[in-house]
Amino acid sequence: MSGCRQGEILSMLAQAEGIEEALVYSTCNRTEFVVWGDATLAVNSILRLLTAEYDLKLQEWNSFYRLLDERALAHAFRVSCGLDSMCIGEEHIARQVNIAWQQARNAGCTGRYLDTILRKALSIRRRVRRETSLGAHFVSASYAAVRLAEQIFGSVASRNIVLLGAGSMGATAVQALLTRGAQSVCVINRTASTAIELARKANGTGSAFQACAFEDRWQHLAQADLIISATSSPRLVFTADDMRRVAVDRKGRKLVFIDLALPRDIDPAVREFEGVLLYDLEDLERAVEPRIIAGAVESEAEKIVLAEVQAFKKELLANVAGPEVTALRIRLDEICRQELESFRMEQGPFPKDQDQLIATVSARITHKIAGSLARELKIVPELRGRSRMIVGA
Repeated sequence: MSGCRQGEILSMLAQAEGIEEALVYSTCNRTEFVVWGDATLAVNSILRLLTAEYDLKLQEWNSFYRLLDERALAHAFRVSCGLDSMCIGEEHIARQVNIAWQQARNAGCTGRYLDTILRKALSIRRRVRRETSLGAHFVSASYAAVRLAEQIFGSVASRNIVLLGAGSMGATAVQALLTRGAQSVCVINRTASTAIELARKANGTGSAFQACAFEDRWQHLAQADLIISATSSPRLVFTADDMRRVAVDRKGRKLVFIDLALPRDIDPAVREFEGVLLYDLEDLERAVEPRIIAGAVESEAEKIVLAEVQAFKKELLANVAGPEVTALRIRLDEICRQELESFRMEQGPFPKDQDQLIATVSARITHKIAGSLARELKIVPELRGRSRMIVGA
């Protein structure tokens, strides 16, 4: 999910029924919605959003996971520590969560509870890093991809390599290729300036990297021995028809695709062509076993996380707003919706982007008022099952 799209979804969630605070983050292999609110209403709101925006079918909902309360807390802490990743101990996930958190905070979509939870999650990550050797032998997906390429070719130094995508994953792939002595690498991205900048940084190390305009990619694809794809495109960037076009000039010469994207960049149908090998993230995990870490170290990190969950749960419950504040928030939301409808009838209709902006600002004001009143009232009752943390993906 692109950053722009992520912001749009976040705005929709902030206005949805049953959701008091929300966060959305997306990595190469996951998109998660983290919300605080009424469990039943919030889950139904997320389901309606996915159905409306992504044409989600009812039977597909069973493929998503929904975690509540303590399980949601444990999951948030494990994700931040890199314990729930394809590559255990990975570095990028905490940065991605932090960026998503800042985006949500800037939009007024997080507050008292999610801010506290995310702040704690990142502190637990620091503790795990400090007290265990988790990550000491970390191998990212990009480095695992280059390792796999070396298993196939013997060395990547003399191979023609094409990198599709110049985002964070692409930048990591460049670093992995540099460490293994790659000399001929062409970076291709739909935004040419991004590809040029990534190639320029790589060339500063003395290697001969180049950027290619997306529309001029065919010659480089036809000459490639290895294509690593790591874009954030929601659809395929290399199809079977593209392979058919490239295959004319290749004459059956071996071509290896390593697809690091999710959703996939490379059409699985390319496997049907002579001399073509395609590896996706699941294949990569089986082929290279990137979870290179002693089981005892991972177990030690898990114990820290579980202990932190138990301690933090008591702290969190002691600060959960009572039913009076919950009722106040619901009433404020009702007033906000009623006033918005009246304003639309009197002054509208508005273009879609303006309408969303008005609704977002109204929701932000409502959340800030409710949060401020909760702090003033200083109500500290027991959790009565209404406001809960929910993670879904």
